[in-house]
Amino acid sequence: MASPTTNGGAGITGVALKQSKGWTYGILANNIWSVSGSEKFGNTNALYLQPFLSYTTKKATSFTINTESTYDWENEEWSVPINFMVGQIIKIGGKPVQITGGVRYWADTPENGPDGWGARLVVTYLFPKT
Repeated sequence: MASPTTNGGAGITGVALKQSKGWTYGILANNIWSVSGSEKFGNTNALYLQPFLSYTTKKATSFTINTESTYDWENEEWSVPINFMVGQIIKIGGKPVQITGGVRYWADTPENGPDGWGARLVVTYLFPKT
C-alpha cells in the first residue's frame, strides 16, 4: 500500500560532459512530473540544471564552480545556488579520500527560500580498481 504522505513522480535525466587536460565541464539536467494525481500534495513539474566546470591539478587538487538550479514550473520560481569548491585527494589509512570545502551564494530564490551565503564540506571515499 502506498504511503498517503508521498506524491509519486517520474522524469527524464541526461548528462553531457567532456574531460580534457585536467578540465571537466558539462551539464546534468532532469525534469520530474507528478504521477500520483493526488490533489492533496499538488502537482510537481520541476526542472533541475547543474552546469559545471572543474579543473584538477597534477597533485589532485580540484577547483570547481557549478550551480544546482531548480525551476518550479507550477509556481514559476527559480532557486539558483552558485557553488565554488576546492577539493584535495588525500590518503587515510592508505585509502584515497577526497575532502572538498566550498561556499554557496544564492543568486535567486523563491520569496521564502534561502538567502545569502552558505558553506559545504564533503568527504568522498574513493574505491579505485586494484
